[in-house]
Amino acid sequence: MSRYDLTDFEWRVIEPLLPNKPRGVPRVDDRRVLNGIFWVLRSGAPWRDLPERYGPRTTCYNRFVRWRKAGAWDRMMDAITAAHDGNIQMIDSTSVRAHQQAATAKRGIEIIVSVAPEAGSPPKSMRSSMRRGSRSA
Repeated sequence: MSRYDLTDFEWRVIEPLLPNKPRGVPRVDDRRVLNGIFWVLRSGAPWRDLPERYGPRTTCYNRFVRWRKAGAWDRMMDAITAAHDGNIQMIDSTSVRAHQQAATAKRGIEIIVSVAPEAGSPPKSMRSSMRRGSRSA
């Protein structure tokens, strides 16, 4: 069992939610395909790098797309959340990452955020570079 594979508990929750097509060609093992999909999503690798133990990459990709269009992923997520009694926490890694130079910011710089519509527009007039009261008569 790979670190990206479903646990038995997760599989028991998800299995009844998968779209079922009883007629035609027998389907490839849904658990194996689902583990392959999760491997690609969690590792960030392209579909072409999917290990052979998960089956053909085209099968995994096509099933991922079909299930997305059918809304199966939303049903799975709702069921897993309900099965874990709402004690599930997720965080998107993009909200955690910072640029490598973010830790070396200069001290004392104050960042002011404005929501005024004109905040992003260029100034309408320029301040005079001459100091007041320094004009000769």
